[in-house]
Amino acid sequence: MASTPTPRPLTFGGEPLTADRARRMRWTATGMLAAMAVIFFTTHGLVGDHWAWGYVNSFAEAAMVGGLADWFAVTALFRHPLSLPIPHTAIIPKNKDRIADTMAQFLQENFLTPAVVARRMSNMNVARALGDFLTMAPERGDSSDPRSRITSGAAELLAEVLESLDPERLGNQVRSGLAGQIAKLEIAPLAGRMLESAMVDRRHQPLIDGFVRWAGLTIEDNEETLREIIHKRVAGVLRWAGLDKTISSNVLDGLYKLLAEVLVDPDHPLRFKIEEGLQKLGQDLQHDPETRARVESLKIELLENPAVAEWWLGVWERARLSLIRRARAPESGLGQEMRKSLADLGHALQQDERLQHQINRFARRTLVGIATRYGGQIVKLVSETVKRWDATTITGRIESAVGRDLQFIRINGTIVGGLVGMTLHFITTVVM
Repeated sequence: MASTPTPRPLTFGGEPLTADRARRMRWTATGMLAAMAVIFFTTHGLVGDHWAWGYVNSFAEAAMVGGLADWFAVTALFRHPLSLPIPHTAIIPKNKDRIADTMAQFLQENFLTPAVVARRMSNMNVARALGDFLTMAPERGDSSDPRSRITSGAAELLAEVLESLDPERLGNQVRSGLAGQIAKLEIAPLAGRMLESAMVDRRHQPLIDGFVRWAGLTIEDNEETLREIIHKRVAGVLRWAGLDKTISSNVLDGLYKLLAEVLVDPDHPLRFKIEEGLQKLGQDLQHDPETRARVESLKIELLENPAVAEWWLGVWERARLSLIRRARAPESGLGQEMRKSLADLGHALQQDERLQHQINRFARRTLVGIATRYGGQIVKLVSETVKRWDATTITGRIESAVGRDLQFIRINGTIVGGLVGMTLHFITTVVM
């Protein structure tokens, strides 16, 4: 059996403000009724002493009757007056199921039908309102920025999500997803087109220059090894004559000179040979089945290599920890970047009418779709929730919401009743 929901007090700033004000007004109305009763009985014996006492006594008498009548009417809405089972009293507790159905029907007919939602949304500029909020400046005396509250909450949420997820499992899932997409993609034709495009725009020259510099540095770092290789390859007579050192020096000097000439001369023949090789490679990557098959095979081997998987997990873990640190560190700049992005989005929403139209249309269609698909479920949820409340709960909620105004009815009934009593006393004693 489902537990009965308990009412929550209506609060403002942590205080049950509405209930307290209604209670104070109830005591005020009851105090006025008691005061009228005291005045009536006090002045009843003084009516013959002076004509004014008759008006006072008539006012108190009628006010007491009016206050009692309105007290009975107000009390009968929520409970039995004086706990007596008088017919047609405790109206709200007895009819709470009908009230629930009426509330649900009112909600559906006035708010959750697709036509009503579309009509109300057509007059609303949701995108402009969102833009105004995102560009809103903090009020005087309030250092908080709406964008700061949004970004701080989003950053903390991002950090908590990243901390709660299993790093290895999530990293493997991301790697598997990327590997699956890369496996479907033919890299060879794409690389070939990129290479051809780079050569047409002469953007391959820095690549050649970098390769030449790398070759020169590699030779310089391994110069002793190259000298040893040349020493072993030359004939014994040359080694005996000491010419091997001269030959190795000449060879290395020639290599250095050749690389330097290639580097400074954009029209060097060796540079043209390299370009011819790159052009052929670009053509083979696009049109040669054997070359494409080798590239695809190399791609699959790399994707399935455990070392690549381990490298990816390391990259992912470093990125995850860096995001967590940046999200939680105010000085990291992540929040400032997010605030700037939100402000730019707000300005765009304020100024771009086309963007406003698209977002407003999307919001309208989304809410109409929600009303169409889930309007009945929302209405049913409201009705069933109210029906599950017990009589005390629904009485307390309604009385807390409108109880203060109902006590004004009692006060007004007391005053109006007294004025009517004075008027009748005047008519019966003076006019008639």
